[in-house]
Amino acid sequence: MSTPPTPVSREQVVEQLLASMQYEFARTGPPEGFPTLPLIPAGRYTDPAFLKLEAEGMWKRAWLYACHLDEIPQPGHFLQFTRLGSPLLIVHGKDGVIRAFYNTCRHRGAPLVKDLQGQVDGLVCQYHGWTYTLDGRLVNLRDKRDFNEMDLNCHGLATVRCERLGNFIFVNEAADAMPLLESLGHIPWYFEEVKPEQTRFVHKKSYRVKCNVKVLLDAFLEVYHLKSIHQQTVDRFLDHRGTTITLWPRGCSLMLTPNRRPDWEDPGTKGMPRVPGATALTAKNNPSFMFYPNLVTPIADSGIPFLLFWPCGDREMEIEVVWFSPDTGGEPLSPLWKARIDNFERILYEDTQFAEYIQQSVESAGFRGLTLNYQERRIYHWHEELDRRIGLERVPEHLRVTQLLAPFVSTNPVGTLPGADQG
Repeated sequence: MSTPPTPVSREQVVEQLLASMQYEFARTGPPEGFPTLPLIPAGRYTDPAFLKLEAEGMWKRAWLYACHLDEIPQPGHFLQFTRLGSPLLIVHGKDGVIRAFYNTCRHRGAPLVKDLQGQVDGLVCQYHGWTYTLDGRLVNLRDKRDFNEMDLNCHGLATVRCERLGNFIFVNEAADAMPLLESLGHIPWYFEEVKPEQTRFVHKKSYRVKCNVKVLLDAFLEVYHLKSIHQQTVDRFLDHRGTTITLWPRGCSLMLTPNRRPDWEDPGTKGMPRVPGATALTAKNNPSFMFYPNLVTPIADSGIPFLLFWPCGDREMEIEVVWFSPDTGGEPLSPLWKARIDNFERILYEDTQFAEYIQQSVESAGFRGLTLNYQERRIYHWHEELDRRIGLERVPEHLRVTQLLAPFVSTNPVGTLPGADQG
C-alpha cells in the first residue's frame, strides 16, 4: 500500500479537510483567483472523431477495475473481462498470483474459455487443443512435428497489465502504463482506512442508459444537483454547501460532503459490520473518490459501492454498481444488504432519469457546451485530463478544453484551496 509523498498524519488530514468544509459553508463566492471555466464543447459528447480519439488515447490506456478477489478466490478460478471489446481473461494462478491475458490462443486466435466465469486446471484452446498453464506458458500442442522448429517458450499467452489495491483487481492494456498505486496518488493511502485487503464482495448489477458515458459520469462528480432531484433521499442527510473538493494529478479527485447532523446515522446500515477505527471522514461524512477515468466510490465504514461507467458506443453506456462489505470475520453477509442495495437503486434512478434527454439536447443546435461553476470543477478537471491523455495537439482546437486548473491541483493529500491549512 502506498503512502503520501508528503509526510502527514491521518489526524492532520482529517483536521484540514474539516477546516475546508467550514470554509465552504462560510464563503460568499468562489475563492479569489479561481478562474471562470470556459464552455466544455458539446461535440466532446457527440463527435465520432473525438470519441474515437478518446477510446484509443484514454480508455485503452487506463487502469480499469475488473473484479474482486472473492470472484476468483481459489487457484484455477477465472473471469472474463470484455467491457471495452478486447477479450481479457483474469486468472488466479496456482502460485496465488492474479494475472490477466488476452483470451486468445497464439495459434489462430480461438478462445481458451467461453464461460464468463469458472474454474480450470489449465487453459486449453477449444479449437485445436493448444494447452497453456495458468501462468500463460504454452506446454503442449497437437502434431508438433508439423511446426518447423517450434519453440514453445516463444508462444505463451499475451499478457495484460494486472495489479491490485487490496482485494480490488485492475487491468490496463497499455504495457507502458504507470503502476496502478502510483497512478492513484493519495487514494490508496485514504483507502487504508477501510482495509481494502479485507473487503468482501456482496453484489453487482448493471443498468443500461441511452447517453454518452460522460453525460452520466458528470452527474457523479458534483453535488450541485442534490436539491433538485434528491430532495427526498440524499439531500435529506447530506449538505452540499459544505462540500470540499481536492483535485489530484492524473484526473483523480476527492469530493467530501458533510452530513447535515454530526450524530446522523444511516438507518439502512444499523446493525451492519463496520471497519474499526474509522475516522470522521468515513464515519460522519461522505467522501467520494474519482479513480480516473470511470470509477466513482463514496466509501463508508459500513460498506463501499463502486460505481463504474462503461461506454457501449457513442450514445449508450452502462453504469455497473458493485458492493463490498467490511470483513465479517467469517460470518455470513448481513440480510440487511438487500434493503440497502434496493434503496440505492431508487437513488440511482433519480440520477439517471434525465440522461437520455440530455443526450438529445447535446446533439441539438440549441446546446453549445457545458457551463460549469466552482462546485462543478471536478468535471472540468476530468476533461482536462482527457485531453492530456489523448495528447493536446491531437484534439481538434474547437473541441479542446483550456488547461486552467493546474494551480488548483494538489500533490498532497488535502488540497490547495482556502481553509486547508497546509502547515
